[in-house]
Amino acid sequence: MGNILSGKEVAEALKQKLKAEADELREKGVVPTLSIIIVGDRADSAAYIKGAVKRCGEIGIECSVTELPQDLSQNEFLEVIHRQNADEKIHGIMIMRPLPSQISENVVKYEISPAKDVDCFSPVNVSKVMSGEEGGFAPCTPSAVMEILHHYGIDPKGKKAVIVGRSMVVGRPLAMMLLKENATITVCHTRTANLAEETRRADILIAAAGKARMIKKDMVREGTCVIDVGINFDENGKMCGDVDFDEVSSAAGMITPVPGGVGAVTSTVLAKHVIQACKRG
Repeated sequence: MGNILSGKEVAEALKQKLKAEADELREKGVVPTLSIIIVGDRADSAAYIKGAVKRCGEIGIECSVTELPQDLSQNEFLEVIHRQNADEKIHGIMIMRPLPSQISENVVKYEISPAKDVDCFSPVNVSKVMSGEEGGFAPCTPSAVMEILHHYGIDPKGKKAVIVGRSMVVGRPLAMMLLKENATITVCHTRTANLAEETRRADILIAAAGKARMIKKDMVREGTCVIDVGINFDENGKMCGDVDFDEVSSAAGMITPVPGGVGAVTSTVLAKHVIQACKRG
């Protein structure tokens, strides 16, 4: 079996570093603060929020949750965003998506302050990620992938990185982040012809297509570093990734588990972005 890349270990190390930074800010009278906004009642969003609030509390970040009714109008929602943009005590804003049908994400994304947009909703931050410009905030999940690589000393420079998944939430921004660190990138998806041929070329293989256990052993070259971003549930209700862990772990040189891999790091990355936003003022 390949070495297990524990997301929990990465999250704990990052948490300790961020806690020291948050303590330093508090000593200066500045309290790092995150606002999470949710419209309606979604069980998956509620679970994520619970984890984020807990992690922020452990680090020393104040975290407020604004719960809004499902039938809220778009104008009323924008008023909430504008108030929080203007509130100097709030350093980071995270809007839980998807939003209900009467609220257009294409409108909202232009209204959130890019300086407070800690999960890359604003086109300004998307553009910065895509162009490799500093000073923006990348989405938390691809940032968590990069934190895992850095923690375990896996340098993308000169390596062939194959990403299975092309979403704007994971695949595309992650491609740009790896390219910035001088990896050679191939972006695939579920409709890629001869997908196994592409994935077998990878030194670093990232599965982010949202299809349970689609990456099998015959798709992975011996010794490859495999990062599984997927969160799925099988027919028995058991959480699993996009990688068939039981099969692939015998071939991979290194592999992240699900659960306990990339997902374990994302809420800590969110906290990191809040601290960064706070420092930038």
